[in-house]
Amino acid sequence: RLATQLEKQGAGKVIYTDCIREENIRQIVPAVTECIVSKPRFNRAETPEISILVTGIPNVGKSSLINALRRTHLKKGKASKVGGVPGITRSVLTRIQVSENPLMYLLDTPGVLSPCIESVETGMKLALCGTILDHLVGEDIMADYLLYTLNQQRQHRYVEQYELEGPCSNLETLLKKIALKLGKTQRVNAITGVGNVNITVPNYSAAAYDFIRSFRKGDLGRVTLDC
Repeated sequence: RLATQLEKQGAGKVIYTDCIREENIRQIVPAVTECIVSKPRFNRAETPEISILVTGIPNVGKSSLINALRRTHLKKGKASKVGGVPGITRSVLTRIQVSENPLMYLLDTPGVLSPCIESVETGMKLALCGTILDHLVGEDIMADYLLYTLNQQRQHRYVEQYELEGPCSNLETLLKKIALKLGKTQRVNAITGVGNVNITVPNYSAAAYDFIRSFRKGDLGRVTLDC
């Protein structure tokens, strides 16, 4: 469905990739080459080399794609730093070779995100996918939206993931169970009528972080936020 939508918007070729398993990575260089060499401008160039600019929203895998292409075609290691949070690439880097035949270079770029997000729901979806720094939104808010979405879609893999008795609709209850299961607790000093008392309480922030991270890793199943 997404490929059809992109093609209607003018995308000539849509290739689904997985940079970890390198699924369909080998299709990219031939597809790009076919697209470029068919243009009259390329045939006027003195040097038959291809330079590509890689763009996309933050944390979508641009640097991972470049590194995967290098592993696949050149058998070389990482040339672009990667990480699980947005903002790892902060400037346009020098040209990185990813193929010898044809001679192809890629330019890695920082992620680009619209300064105006059309709705709160869209913003929550982008945040859950890791395109916005978690602390800017709040992990508790993100976890609440994620739980709501999973229950709406009847995606209850989190029950198995955290060994719960059944689906849960209350975020505080869920986070408490996650924290206790993972041993994410902390000692706090409580003031009572009989003096200060040290008590053990669940670390809700740590539990929310684990819940979100499990979703991003795919441990909670194959979930599509837009459906």
